[in-house]
Amino acid sequence: MSLIRLLKISRRYQMGTETIHALHEVTLEIERGEYVAIMGPSGSGKSTLMNLLGCLDTPSSGEFMLNGSQVSEMDDNQLAEIRNKEIGFVFQSFNLLPRSSALRNVELPLIYAGIDPEERRRMSLQTLDNVGLADRVHHKPNEMSGGQRQRVAIARALVNNPSIILADEPTGNLDSKTGVEIMALFEELSRKGHTIIVVTHEEHVARHARRVIRILDGSIASDERIRPGAALTDLAHV
Repeated sequence: MSLIRLLKISRRYQMGTETIHALHEVTLEIERGEYVAIMGPSGSGKSTLMNLLGCLDTPSSGEFMLNGSQVSEMDDNQLAEIRNKEIGFVFQSFNLLPRSSALRNVELPLIYAGIDPEERRRMSLQTLDNVGLADRVHHKPNEMSGGQRQRVAIARALVNNPSIILADEPTGNLDSKTGVEIMALFEELSRKGHTIIVVTHEEHVARHARRVIRILDGSIASDERIRPGAALTDLAHV
C-alpha cells in the first residue's frame, strides 16, 4: 500500500459569489521512502496541495489515504492527532519558539504526544546530535545562525519519527552556502529511508529530489523521476 494516495482530489474555495478551483481531480501516489519535490508558480495550487498533504486542510471532494488512514473524512481533532503522529513540518521561517532552547523546541511534539520527560529529553538530544547540533542544545534561536535554526526545525520534525517530512521552501531564508548544507542533510535523511516532500519554486532545490511533480492550474502538469545528479527538464519557467 502506498504511504500517500490521492484519488481525484479537488479543492474549491468560495470567494463571495465566485468559486475558486485550486485543485482539479488530482490523483497521486507516493511510496514510503521517496524523496519528492513539488514545484509550481504562484497560484498553481502547490500550496493547496501541500496543505492537504500536511492535513492542514481537507479536500472538497475525492479520497486521501495517508498510511492506511482515510484522512479526507477526518474532523479537526483527528487531523490534529494525525499531524502530530504522521507529519514532521519544516518551514521557511523556522517557526521556533524564540525564548526556548533548541532542546525545548525539539521536545514540543513529544510533549503533545504525552512522552515521559526523561524519554523526551533523551530522544531530543539524540535527534539534535543526528543533525549536527549536539553543542547547541541549550542555545536559543537568536544565539544561532539561520542554518542552525533550520537544523533545529528539522530535528523537531524528525523527533517523533513521523511517516513524512514535509518541507515548505526550506532554504528560502538561508544564504546559498547554508542552503546547500541543509539540502545535503535532506539527502542524508533520504538515504536513511525517510519520506521527504519538499515544496519549492527553486530548481536547484528540486534537483536534490528523486522525483519532481509540477503543478499548473490546479492539475499535475508532469511527474518526472530523476537520477542523482541529473538535470531537470523544462523547469526554468516555474
